[in-house]
Amino acid sequence: MKALFKYLLFFAGLLLLCNWQCSKGFLDKQPLSLDENALANKKGVNAILVGAYSLLDGIGAGGSYEQTASNWSFGSIRGGDAHKGADPSSQPDINNIERYESNPSDNYYLGKWRTLYEGVVRANNTLKVLRKVEDMTDDEKKNVSAQARFLRGFYHFEAKKLWNNVPYVSDSVTDLNPKIPNDRDIWPDITADLQYAADNLPETQDMIGRVNKWAATAYLAKAYMYQRKFAEAKPLIEAVILNGKNARGVKYQLNDCYHANFNPDTKNSAEAILEAQTSVNDGAKGANGNGGDVLNYPYTGGPGKCCGTFQPSQDLVNSYRTDVNGLPFLDTYNNEDVKNDEGIPSDQPFTPYTGALDPRLDWTVGRRGIPYLDWGPHPGAAWIRNQAYAGPYSPKKNVYYKEQQGKFSDASSPTAVANNVKLLRLAEVILWAAECEAEIGSPDKAREYVNMLRTRAKNGCYVQEPDGTPAANYHVEIYQTPWTSKTEALKAVRFESKLELAMEGHRIFDLVRWGIADTELNAYLAKESIKRVYLKGAIFTKGEDEYYPIPQTEIQNSYLNGQPTLTQNPGYK
Repeated sequence: MKALFKYLLFFAGLLLLCNWQCSKGFLDKQPLSLDENALANKKGVNAILVGAYSLLDGIGAGGSYEQTASNWSFGSIRGGDAHKGADPSSQPDINNIERYESNPSDNYYLGKWRTLYEGVVRANNTLKVLRKVEDMTDDEKKNVSAQARFLRGFYHFEAKKLWNNVPYVSDSVTDLNPKIPNDRDIWPDITADLQYAADNLPETQDMIGRVNKWAATAYLAKAYMYQRKFAEAKPLIEAVILNGKNARGVKYQLNDCYHANFNPDTKNSAEAILEAQTSVNDGAKGANGNGGDVLNYPYTGGPGKCCGTFQPSQDLVNSYRTDVNGLPFLDTYNNEDVKNDEGIPSDQPFTPYTGALDPRLDWTVGRRGIPYLDWGPHPGAAWIRNQAYAGPYSPKKNVYYKEQQGKFSDASSPTAVANNVKLLRLAEVILWAAECEAEIGSPDKAREYVNMLRTRAKNGCYVQEPDGTPAANYHVEIYQTPWTSKTEALKAVRFESKLELAMEGHRIFDLVRWGIADTELNAYLAKESIKRVYLKGAIFTKGEDEYYPIPQTEIQNSYLNGQPTLTQNPGYK
């Protein structure tokens, strides 16, 4: 199986020729500080392109947890899926993220900003060198150009999601110290890059991990969804669902088992549209593993044996309760807590919740008494760093099986894992289709799309006890009654998104683009802060907390003629 990793050693050597000037702001970097003529050939330009791909995981620039593409802190914790976890002293910058008290000087924002714009620089460098290449056919050049423009669009898209007011950096920049303002909307630039990629990429590629026509089409649709341009997004989404194929030419389809999306042994599945590729036991001592999620394992026991962060919230767990018809409690899900073992030592008896639950819960959350993949029943407090602080639950979607230890975990580091970062999967596209129907089409067609995911949840794999019986009282059914109103349909679609995509870094971004972040998150805080006292007094302020602060260091580095070219977002100083 050929993959992008075949070029990593060459690219490592290439970096010795480059001067990325990482101590300065991204706009203070020389746009292209490498020997263009030496690299202006097929092998050289592909090596630079792989360098641009290497930042899809967010870690390739020498960064760490704050920069990961999984957005576990920026997207899921900020959105109420989970708490920071561990204890108060661990990763203190996330405390401010979780409490909506962001400081422009926090390192998490600076690290994320620099990684995304480093990706932009690498994509632009690819385009600049490509113009000098003579040993490639026109089709080969078009393929590389389209991949680079997709990556440039992707990195700008991520920056737009987090900060909204961000600069767009094109490959036409020649100034050695450009000062590009963030005073205009860059959606047209992002959609232009993604449109070019969709129009010019082939349907298949020669390496797993390279983007193809359908992945670019899906991301173009995503850009329209974020702009609420449903009429433009809808036909693209329908084309991806009906005809889309991955880079190997396999038609997109939902995996039979929900957990197949998160099992290292089934990465790059038919449901995967874009994944950041990972590898272990390859001579890199874990450096190519999923470095951004290395903290997100049970504490002291089970897989990784570190570090107890990213603990699912009670609000999220309660969302998976189902009624007598196997449907979610859309309005009253949080009126009753799913029973947990907080305050009960692991050597004391505990009986898990016996009420009806959506089976996706136990593929998403580690909770006491329920099998934690093949590591045995989750023991509760023995695997939790501080129950009283952050609750009794463990993350699960990034974890490997015990039988996979040493195969998908690196021998030098048990938290370096070859479990790809899931950037986009078909289920999310299906939810967009449902959203488009609810917004501008047929509410009952939206029901059909939602039922595709609920059917998988019903008929797919359940977490089982060793004797093959279900580990809990799982009961999930499809929506039988036709949906007739936009309001009804949107409520159900949005709740289904919460269930299906939980702990995948999407929640806050969806709430913001739906325009309901303030109402949803303040209701969440009102109840969750009773259980997690460090949340008391936290509030989501509409018009401010939808986006993060522009890193103060980048503003300082943007000064031109005594004035900053980057302007801080509203609500931050």
